[in-house]
Amino acid sequence: MKVFFVNSTRTWGGGEKWHFEMADALRNAGYDITILARKGKDLYIRSVAANIRTLPVVISNISFANPLRLWSLFRLFRREKPDVVILNFSADIKAAGVAASCAGVRHIIYRRGSAIPIRNTFLNRFLYKKVITSIVANSFETKRTILHHNSRLFPADQIEVIYNGIRLEQFDSMPVKELYHRQKNEVVIGNAGRLVLQKGQHYLVEMASLLKKKHVSFKILIAGDGPLEASLRQMSVSAGVDDCLVFLGFVSNVKAFMENIDIFVLTSVWEGFGYVLVEAMACHKPVVAFNISSNPEIIAGDKTGYLIDNLDINTMTQKIESLIQNRNLAEKFGLEGRKRVEEVFDMRNTQKRFESLLDRLYNNNLS
Repeated sequence: MKVFFVNSTRTWGGGEKWHFEMADALRNAGYDITILARKGKDLYIRSVAANIRTLPVVISNISFANPLRLWSLFRLFRREKPDVVILNFSADIKAAGVAASCAGVRHIIYRRGSAIPIRNTFLNRFLYKKVITSIVANSFETKRTILHHNSRLFPADQIEVIYNGIRLEQFDSMPVKELYHRQKNEVVIGNAGRLVLQKGQHYLVEMASLLKKKHVSFKILIAGDGPLEASLRQMSVSAGVDDCLVFLGFVSNVKAFMENIDIFVLTSVWEGFGYVLVEAMACHKPVVAFNISSNPEIIAGDKTGYLIDNLDINTMTQKIESLIQNRNLAEKFGLEGRKRVEEVFDMRNTQKRFESLLDRLYNNNLS
């Protein structure tokens, strides 16, 4: 089976991680895999390094209005004749999806990773009815938001929920190094994600202020970069907690980061699927997050961590303080979290379910 992954995003995130790891897994399972990615960006570089066939592509939000861009994509799909094309985000659908459909590709899958309602526009109604043939959602919350504004936008029974997976064996074998030298009796709280509004790192400044007033010995490590770094640093200075927050910048070795902390906290105000929660749980860390989007599908509340309602930073801080005071409970949450990752979020399960979908589509062609 010939499968094309199209992901023209400039940055590296959960969607790019999924496309790369799924493409690599399918390639190793014997599928004929090609990745179309933006040259010089992380996905392209990693795919080439992994010896996956990788072709350069440039797609923007207005590429669908560029006849030459559409014609070049059409000729590529017409020449290559893929059985399946897997798309990443809206610009890919409008350009590569339309070109693939015109070229006769029978199966065009949109892998949806954002739990944001899709607008009920004429263009979206056309794309979801005439171009996309299947949707893979990374959570039930993501599936729900697809049809939030229009329940007839796409057949619900053709939206399959497949959770993101983690390559546990590979993850466990990653080297660990010290990223932060903790002080005596200091509890280290971790947060990882791009420094953007969605990730809600301003809540960490409030949390630090509350913990500091209670004379808790702690540090908050923040892994990630982004446009809000300067304002977050200034916010921490103004709140008098700049000595409590450590900005590490982008950290490529997530396992090393998780092994340097005691508790992982996710302050995102929405998520498609919180990869970092799974990675923290894989490292036996208790997790605390807001009860939003797909978080309750990942965290087993009061078993592997805490889910906090109403974006309540006071309650979140109290729960973290309880884990600091009760190390046995924190350890129990960590053990249960690892067990949940092995049972639900192992990449082998994700790959098996995705292969089953591909095989069903392929066999339908033959029947």
